[in-house]
Amino acid sequence: MSSSSASPLQTLRARLAIKADETFAHKYLVPGRWLSTQNAPAAVAINPYQVWLNTIDWILKQPVTEWVQSAEATPGSWSRHAVVYNLFVRSATAFDHDGDGVLGRPNNAGMNEVGTFVKSLMLLRYIKQLGCNTIHLLPITAVGQDGSKGDMGSPYAIRNPYRLDENLAEPGLDLGVETEFAAFVEAAHHLGLRVVVEFVFRTSSKDGDWVQEHPDWFYWIDADLLDREPGEQDPSRYGMPIFSETEITAIETAVNRQQFDHLMPPDIMHRRMFLPPPAPEQVQMEDGRWIAHYANGRRGRIPGAFADWPVDDPQPPWGDVTFLRLYDHPHYNYIAYNTIRMYSSELAQPENVVKPLWERIVNIIPHYQRQFGIDGAMIDMGHALPPTLKQAIVTAARDNDPAFAFWDENFQATEQGVAEGYNAVIGSLPFVLAYPPELEAFLVHLARTGNPLPIFGTTESHNTPRAISKPGGERFVKYGMAVAAILPALPFLHCGVEFGETRPVNTGLRFTPEEMAQYPSHTLPLFSAIAYDWTNDTTQLLAWWQQALALRQKHAPLLSDIRKDTFIYTYSDNPAIWGIIRHNDDWSIKIALLVNSDMDKPQGVTVGLPTGREKLMDHFTDTFYDVSGNEISLTLAPGQVVWLEL
Repeated sequence: MSSSSASPLQTLRARLAIKADETFAHKYLVPGRWLSTQNAPAAVAINPYQVWLNTIDWILKQPVTEWVQSAEATPGSWSRHAVVYNLFVRSATAFDHDGDGVLGRPNNAGMNEVGTFVKSLMLLRYIKQLGCNTIHLLPITAVGQDGSKGDMGSPYAIRNPYRLDENLAEPGLDLGVETEFAAFVEAAHHLGLRVVVEFVFRTSSKDGDWVQEHPDWFYWIDADLLDREPGEQDPSRYGMPIFSETEITAIETAVNRQQFDHLMPPDIMHRRMFLPPPAPEQVQMEDGRWIAHYANGRRGRIPGAFADWPVDDPQPPWGDVTFLRLYDHPHYNYIAYNTIRMYSSELAQPENVVKPLWERIVNIIPHYQRQFGIDGAMIDMGHALPPTLKQAIVTAARDNDPAFAFWDENFQATEQGVAEGYNAVIGSLPFVLAYPPELEAFLVHLARTGNPLPIFGTTESHNTPRAISKPGGERFVKYGMAVAAILPALPFLHCGVEFGETRPVNTGLRFTPEEMAQYPSHTLPLFSAIAYDWTNDTTQLLAWWQQALALRQKHAPLLSDIRKDTFIYTYSDNPAIWGIIRHNDDWSIKIALLVNSDMDKPQGVTVGLPTGREKLMDHFTDTFYDVSGNEISLTLAPGQVVWLEL
């Protein structure tokens, strides 16, 4: 945190007090929802400096919320009780404040119309009213532009992990993005909201700040070498190594057997594309990209990254990022699955570690702890980091703060994740929720095996289609929210789902070719200045989320219990209707959720439940159902869910 006598929030307040006394003669609109969940969503005109000042004063008048201490001794165990609001600051608080149809950076009034930390202060009351106690921020670090797919660049194209994205500052305040982010964290903490930041450790933007100082931390290829086009198989162009079907089978067999001592390298043509790292004095920035000038007259450039596993992954190249060169070995100076993901045994030896780079990476989170007081980290592609590096990252953070939480960007919760120090994982719910056979396999797994770590209870992520775009629309979202509320998971609200946002943040996973064509990269918030539709007033999803969360919070100790002994997946004689029962050890608390997974048609069922009651009430609608011989008969509307306390 800041070493000055005034805290960052006090510093921001003092600057706003000065600005609020000045005449503000410009049009400045914000969605009503930014000020409170109780407000109409329509845009309202405000004096931003006065409203920001009033927001801080309101925050400071609230009693300081003490952290709820977990009885568990495990580091970061507080996150098991997290209720998460996911915030991509740049888009979440982007708005056409002057109504001219353009997101100015800045606009004619000198105001930033993409999202900022100061504008996000207005969301803290809203987030608190939603019932959330934790904010998850997508990456907030400085963004590179070489190879960018849009007008702002991907937040995952990290130009410098120690610097914040200047676009997230309010230019008219002249405080700097660091002070404004520190004030945001301070304000969140005052309200009892923890802040978890997502970090990217194994890649960099191709125009990263570290390149000129340490070109040996990067891979280099001939500057004139052309990139392979998506779907192209020309081995003379740069791209993912090309393997035959026989070679792919051999590689997958070796990896599945954990045999990393003889992993198959890419062919010689791919390996010969790579040049030795240049000296710092040989590197220059030319037309927005780093170019190396070798003594023999050759020119080198930094190659783009690609999906590293499986080795025949169909994803197009990631042209805006490159892989960091974590190991140095003359036989492995190339990018392939065995140098950036599976790590051939000969390469992954202590003597080959690029120690200065590892030290720089390990100190990233401690820097954010000291400067800003963050409470946790999501590690992007943490499962692809060398285990020793990942362990050093976790150890360094928890040496500073033993309660620091780590979340894993992994679709599976494993015992290995527990051993590595993680407290939660993304899990697979947003990827299987709309696919009945996969969802059933997921629920059967929870009932039979359980998860050693909690997953995210969410209907969507920043990489999936928006939930409301699925068949059933709002019915599907409500269905998903209710399922997430009863699961042994962290309730997780991806910003926008509660007001029916339709535009995805990124077309990363589970998109059809038609959807990919509908949403070109440059039209997506992950890459360009795009605002969410906060003024949408066509759904009741916000109220539904609050209701589902209130039902969960009533029995939070039970519903956050990840033991399989608390979870039953129930079948019925109607395949469209299934249920979940949660119960404590002595069965004194029993909760059932019955769902109609058919989004188009009503479905009827008679189902047995472990209850001695003569009537059961659906807590979503206050509707009563008769019980006869431990069975209830009911007809559920398309996508309807009922929450029963047995």
